[in-house]
Amino acid sequence: MKALKSLFEFYINSSIHVALAVLALVHITVLEFDIELPKAYNFFVFFGTITGYNLVKYAPVAGLHHRSLTKSLKTIQVFSLLCFVVLVYFSFQLSLQTLLYSGLFGLLTLLYAIPVFKSKSLRTIKGLKIFVVALVWAGVTVTVPLLAAQESLSGDSWVTFIQRFFLVIALIVPFEIRDLPYDNSILGTMPQLLGVVATNVLVTGLTGIAFILEAFKDVVSYPYAISLLLICLLTACATFFADKNQPKYYASFWVEGIPILWLAVFVLLRGVLL
Repeated sequence: MKALKSLFEFYINSSIHVALAVLALVHITVLEFDIELPKAYNFFVFFGTITGYNLVKYAPVAGLHHRSLTKSLKTIQVFSLLCFVVLVYFSFQLSLQTLLYSGLFGLLTLLYAIPVFKSKSLRTIKGLKIFVVALVWAGVTVTVPLLAAQESLSGDSWVTFIQRFFLVIALIVPFEIRDLPYDNSILGTMPQLLGVVATNVLVTGLTGIAFILEAFKDVVSYPYAISLLLICLLTACATFFADKNQPKYYASFWVEGIPILWLAVFVLLRGVLL
């Protein structure tokens, strides 16, 4: 049992879970737009997410919340280095265009973690943190896959990008609520600026807008629309029940796993309705 617990903690703390969530969002885009991606892009996203997230989480600016991980930090660092090596290997199997577009979001991740603006990173610029993360997630899971599949960015793809952007913001909020006792006030997170109750109302509004935007698409996929509605409701509920004293893995496992559930529901509905 102790070994299983250690394995589970490594799975969460090493960002494998979040990498699977990002990969799930990529495949939701693949299914929605019926595109075919280079297989290498899946590995590129998976190992790139682990590398990028661990850089952000365990950089010195990560704060007090991760000090309890010092015993396993070296193992995660070695694992992250191996993931980076694999990332480089698969990057050579992608087109230069895909690498350039991915590189833009990779640069944002670096600027998020490393202080370059008068000793400040994008993470420490008040109120900016959540929007940078949402932009990177939306770009890597919507824009880059479409461009990697040599598809043009249509109006529908931009609607999906905005939907993804709003949903990722909503998925981040439970983490910001969890980290209220640890985050420096300079970060200006939504719960810090608005309070928990007002933040919950805002998230409910964002998830509602994300679903309503589906009506503005030229081509509406009913399996996608129904799965989107369910996930918007689930995300709003997950934020509503989040608080500063939430269970240890409430955000990092259950909330972070919502995109994986979304993919499963979408695939199931496609099988039933198509």
